[in-house]
Amino acid sequence: MILASVDPITFGVISSRLSGIVQEMQDSIFRTGYSTIVRESQDASCMILDADGDVVGEHVIAPLHITALPIVVRRIRELFDGDLGPGDIFITNHPYAADVTHSIDMAVTGPLFAGDRLVAFCASIAHKSDLGGAIPGTANGSARELFQEGILYPPVRYMKRGALVRDVDAILRANSRTPELVLGDIRGQIGVSRLGERRLLETIERYGLETVLAVFAEKQDKTELRVRRALAAWPDGISEAETLMEGDGEEVIRYHVRVEKSGDRIVFDFTGSSDQTTMPINVRPSIVRGCCYYAMIGMIDPDIENNGGLARVVETRLRSGSVLDPHFPAPTNAYMTTAAAVTEAIVAALSRLARDRRVAGVGGVGAFALAGTRPDGAAFQTYELLGSAYGARSGLDGISGVAVLLSNARTAPIEIMETEFPLRFRSFGLIADSGGAGRYRGGLGFAREYELLAPQAQMTLRGGKHAIPAYGIDGGCAGRLGSLV
Repeated sequence: MILASVDPITFGVISSRLSGIVQEMQDSIFRTGYSTIVRESQDASCMILDADGDVVGEHVIAPLHITALPIVVRRIRELFDGDLGPGDIFITNHPYAADVTHSIDMAVTGPLFAGDRLVAFCASIAHKSDLGGAIPGTANGSARELFQEGILYPPVRYMKRGALVRDVDAILRANSRTPELVLGDIRGQIGVSRLGERRLLETIERYGLETVLAVFAEKQDKTELRVRRALAAWPDGISEAETLMEGDGEEVIRYHVRVEKSGDRIVFDFTGSSDQTTMPINVRPSIVRGCCYYAMIGMIDPDIENNGGLARVVETRLRSGSVLDPHFPAPTNAYMTTAAAVTEAIVAALSRLARDRRVAGVGGVGAFALAGTRPDGAAFQTYELLGSAYGARSGLDGISGVAVLLSNARTAPIEIMETEFPLRFRSFGLIADSGGAGRYRGGLGFAREYELLAPQAQMTLRGGKHAIPAYGIDGGCAGRLGSLV
């Protein structure tokens, strides 16, 4: 680690400007979203990465996107280096070829050039309403291999020097039940890449390329130094924890972590976790690293920037063929339930090193989809992300009725859902006494009751905590189980 030298005022101005650019990109992607999953639930993230694929500008909504996009950029560099140019746009949704979170997310990335020099990438990931597959909405809870989870796009060029690659566009359109939503959201992602490019070029023009690149480097150096100093203040030692999650039938999936902390180094060892499973809850290594980053920031200081400097500090060990490093083509579409379980285990292990940051088990995370035919014969498709509640925290009750941990999405407003889809909501509210009892009570989960106003529909639910409840700590009670009726 070598700290670059930019005077503090210039560094502060440019650093804040990078954050502001990404914030503007985020606002744009939500305001231009065609689908409710982007526009209302805000399942999308934008960021700026340097030419090597390290994050230098972020305002992350979904923390796991921040570890996927660096892999996407590096794959693009490997495949297209020497054939990148201004105006290019690349897309991918491939969990193995590019480590995208799952095949229902689409990464859209554009390289930025200052003259002939590749300087950065402006990128985003956003959930798509439907990318084919056996189930409307693509989120196939019964998938037993990746090929049952919709069409797969390795990193491919979608625009070349500003012109649309019509063959790729035609394939996209032909492989979605909702092509107008998918293509509309992708156009929005292209727009935020162009917005980021314009704003970053304005910054370069004002402050100079070498100064901006020095800020890229120094931002990462400062984050690394800050995290290492915090780690050095923790006691050295080894801490282990695990989370269990229900599987098919009697199967129980084990997510085990062993944390080894020494000086300013920390290693997360997940080799004791279960083997990969036939269920779509396997996750790629980038997701595991994202869970580690998220937990470290939560344990140290939520103001720490989640950039390439944090990646230098966190070391992970995974076992090939496990549920956290599966062999292709293991299915992955329900990755968030596993990510939440992994994060719970990490937080439990870290809490023995930073005891003032303890938290009991959280409620489930999931997604709910309905697809069918309206009374007038037209097709419809909904997709919602569902939260629950946080467990009790050190000296505080848990938080009720919210997205938990890395899911971090908004619950779609019932007014929007009733306006756009043939649905009526009979009730939506907190469930009394659903949080685990104790000196500090767990947060309350919520119930959402739907009435279908259409002659035909198919429902899909992905989630957890329906058989193994959120755990209590220090003698506190477990939370109530989730259910689908």
